[in-house]
Amino acid sequence: MLILLFAISGLNCGNKEESKMTALNGGIKGGGIYIINELENIRSLDPVGINDVVSHHVAHQIYDLLIDLDTSLNLVPQLATRWEISEDGLLYTFHLRKGVMFQDNACFPGGKGREMNANDVKYSLDRVCNPATGTLGFDYFKNHVEGAIEFYEEMTVARRESRDPKLNGVSGYVVKDDSTFQIKLKKPFGPFIYYLTLAFSYIIPKEAVEKYGKDYFQNPVGTGPFIFVDWKPDLELNLKRNPNYWEKDKFGNQIPYLEGAKFKFLKEVSQQLLEFRNGNLDECYRIPNESFKGIVTPEKTLTPEFSKFKLQKVPSLAIQFYGFLTTGKIFNNEKVRQAFNYAIDRDKILKFVLNGQGYMGAIYGIVPPSMPNYDYKKIKGYNFDLTKAKQLMTEAGYPDGKGFPDAVLQINSGGDRNIQIAESIQNMLKEIGVNMKLNIIQFAQHLDNIDAGRADFYRLGWIADYPDPENFLNLYYGKNVPKDPKAISPINSTRYQNPEYDEIYEKAIATTNQAERYALYLQAEQIAVSQAPMMFIYYDEDYRLLQPYVNGYALDPMHRVNFRYLWLDK
Repeated sequence: MLILLFAISGLNCGNKEESKMTALNGGIKGGGIYIINELENIRSLDPVGINDVVSHHVAHQIYDLLIDLDTSLNLVPQLATRWEISEDGLLYTFHLRKGVMFQDNACFPGGKGREMNANDVKYSLDRVCNPATGTLGFDYFKNHVEGAIEFYEEMTVARRESRDPKLNGVSGYVVKDDSTFQIKLKKPFGPFIYYLTLAFSYIIPKEAVEKYGKDYFQNPVGTGPFIFVDWKPDLELNLKRNPNYWEKDKFGNQIPYLEGAKFKFLKEVSQQLLEFRNGNLDECYRIPNESFKGIVTPEKTLTPEFSKFKLQKVPSLAIQFYGFLTTGKIFNNEKVRQAFNYAIDRDKILKFVLNGQGYMGAIYGIVPPSMPNYDYKKIKGYNFDLTKAKQLMTEAGYPDGKGFPDAVLQINSGGDRNIQIAESIQNMLKEIGVNMKLNIIQFAQHLDNIDAGRADFYRLGWIADYPDPENFLNLYYGKNVPKDPKAISPINSTRYQNPEYDEIYEKAIATTNQAERYALYLQAEQIAVSQAPMMFIYYDEDYRLLQPYVNGYALDPMHRVNFRYLWLDK
């Protein structure tokens, strides 16, 4: 017992030593280790391999981008101080920040990081188009950047033939000088600028990749505010402050304020909440559904028991919906799809099933209300209207549901909340004479069936990769549907096709002026929503609890974690 007590005492002293705080300008305090939990594991810290949110949360502290998103999802300069897009939308020119240093690392001579330049930008983006890297990001760039496909194919053939490649990079990535970088597109694509905010676009040094080789994914080096220390899979990952980071705040303080950060990997949200309440975590992202009413009031403030903490909430850039296979035998009737939409009382689902843990019923379109600068209220969607739903079923040839086959909803296992929502909708559809059955299967098989067109009616959610409506509206683009009905259709899984929609959508994505592009998006979205290839259920809302001493840490609609301005008032 004495040995145990001394051990605990020693640990506590260590924590206090770690969290010594320093007074900074503007009333901010520096120092401390921020402790966060992730419910899933990290896959990779090599930018070309990051397509999951947890890896992104860590990598965003280690790396910088040419341009980033602020907490309102607006574009802001990072390694590029400014940029221009040519009038024809084909040439993007980035002017790089001078004096930015890569983090000190053994990959550099003497262990001292060198200055970042335009060649590093080209090297980083070339890697995304190189099959030898195991890239997961090539699909974003292949149809847009000049020479991307040619480079990918040449690298593939060169590897197969065991020879040196004839190309040394993507022709559309151009180094004009050390501080000027250009990207040439094959044709205008308005949302392209947002691709440079994805994890695939982090800037890295060639020296680190050459030193660590296939192990670079767990030995990351960037220009970001925190330096990678170590990673014990399933247990923890540690970062320390980069003393040479280029940014200072408006008070002249060096960014970041923290001394370091620790990521833990507890898998259960209930266990995460317990550790947070016990003071072992500085935040708790997501609240267990069964505990929500005991933590958050109907007015969306904290209950007295939790009032010592801080509550953050934000409408997330995400939607939950049921998809109809529009080419199938059951839901190829537009009136049936519309009837299903009108039969759903979304407010009741939010109140009694989700316990208020959602932003609002999805009564507009597929693009969530949190999309910046998008006038979503112009979309006429579906409110609860049982009379109209019954009328549409009659017009479709199924009065009171007579003659309509069983509607089998395919849903993935492992999501109690999703099953509770499905059971609620099951009861609602009985009001229009529809018998809905549940087919609960494993998530991998669930997705396989949807992609292959083997599910007539299915549950899905869509979370934005970047804040442009195109990221949602491409789910309706007819040219994403393969000509062979037996081929997979992973993006447009409803297999919805409308030539008028496609024409307006194509015009929109070729428009670089955002206001003009968004006006076209609204026209296209209304066409699709009116034909109801999906049954929208609700728009998500994110919740995060913070310890009372956490400051400067915003929750944005895409849950992008950013420790740059976070400080602890201890």
